[in-house]
Amino acid sequence: MLELVQKQRLFFDTGTTLDIDFRRQRLRQLQQSIRQHEQDLFDAMYTDFHKPKVEAYSTEVGYVELELKDALKNLNKWAKPRRVKESVINFPSRSYIHAEPYGLTLIIGPWNYPFQLLINPLIGAIAAGNCAILKPSELTPATSAVISRMIRQNFDDEYVAAVEGGVATTEELLRQRFDYIFFTGSTKVGKVVMKAAAEHLTPVTLELGGKSPAIVAEDADLSLAARRITWGKFINAGQTCVAPDYVLVQEQVKEELIQLIRQCITEFYGPEPEQSPDYAHIVNDAHFNRLTAFLKSGLIRAGGQTNSANRYISPTILDQVNWQHPVMQEEIFGPILPVISIQSIDEAIQTVKAHEKPLALYLFSSSKEKQARVLKHAHFGGGCINDTISHLINPHLPFGGVGGSGMGSYHGHNTFNLFSHQKSVLHRGTWLDLPQRYPPYHNRLPLLRKLFRWL
Repeated sequence: MLELVQKQRLFFDTGTTLDIDFRRQRLRQLQQSIRQHEQDLFDAMYTDFHKPKVEAYSTEVGYVELELKDALKNLNKWAKPRRVKESVINFPSRSYIHAEPYGLTLIIGPWNYPFQLLINPLIGAIAAGNCAILKPSELTPATSAVISRMIRQNFDDEYVAAVEGGVATTEELLRQRFDYIFFTGSTKVGKVVMKAAAEHLTPVTLELGGKSPAIVAEDADLSLAARRITWGKFINAGQTCVAPDYVLVQEQVKEELIQLIRQCITEFYGPEPEQSPDYAHIVNDAHFNRLTAFLKSGLIRAGGQTNSANRYISPTILDQVNWQHPVMQEEIFGPILPVISIQSIDEAIQTVKAHEKPLALYLFSSSKEKQARVLKHAHFGGGCINDTISHLINPHLPFGGVGGSGMGSYHGHNTFNLFSHQKSVLHRGTWLDLPQRYPPYHNRLPLLRKLFRWL
């Protein structure tokens, strides 16, 4: 690891990555490689956890291609020094912000979207002019192997490298000195990453998780809410960091909503979801066992079937659940949806505020007043009104958490900015040099006070 880090640092110091054409060529190279390995990626993700091809494309491969297209289109504009307003005090002058690469970056990816959540940050790292070491998840070995092969075939390891391995490998990487660390994963591991980064005062982005609520008001379009909650919850078998973790629904419409979600599950995945080609399975035995234990919480209103042989858990609705049940003690990260009654939107807001700030929040309501109230008083990373998950698709919306759900945000231009130090530079004119700025100051304080207050 030390040798690899030193090799990348030496390469970065040559200044090669500062050239915009070099960055663009490498992004195009990555783009071509993704297209060439599309089927390999589909096969690998199916091997790892039965991910449907449509989901593998729309949430991983195609998603990354859109980010690449955006970066290639806008790279010149993003990298150009940006002029900002002047201060009268510095007259005559010109001020600019230069987007400068940090240098050597470490990107640690998760297993639930093993391609998108590793390669999307890499796009920003390359576009901003950095070197990068990628650590794909060991929990999706087939996908990790394809990613590593793609990286080896297209990049010299002095520039971009992929390092496979388990926890010990990640720990060894974290002992090295990087200029920036980007981590996606659990809050528990995020604390470990941040602690290791603190040893070198390395800045970090932490994309974590949390219990993201879906709030359904009595005035919501219930059929629409049921479809969009069902889709957002059970895509990738619930193994999505921004999936609705639980539903808070006003008591008057709770039973109708449950029945509508039951119908949507059948419409989406058929009477036997285990046979559906459109439904993913759980990534490994440890997660399967953890999720199966949650089925003992509350009352099962739909689903509840499991098959340990292929790590299958059916789309499940839980009723009569409270915050003391194990299923509500941690992020579920699986196809289990607790539905909890509330009496009012204010109760929903207080429930959200009583726990860690979630990565996402989804409100279903036709009332502008309720929408405004939730947006004002509930704190969360990002979310949707009358939809789920779709805020991730817009590259102009920064994606990230707050508090326990993470720090830092990316997507589109925000990813480029994330991997760039914003270097401020003042160009001062030489034709005017007022003597009043220099000592001895004499009695200039009243004049300065008037000047500053006027400005």
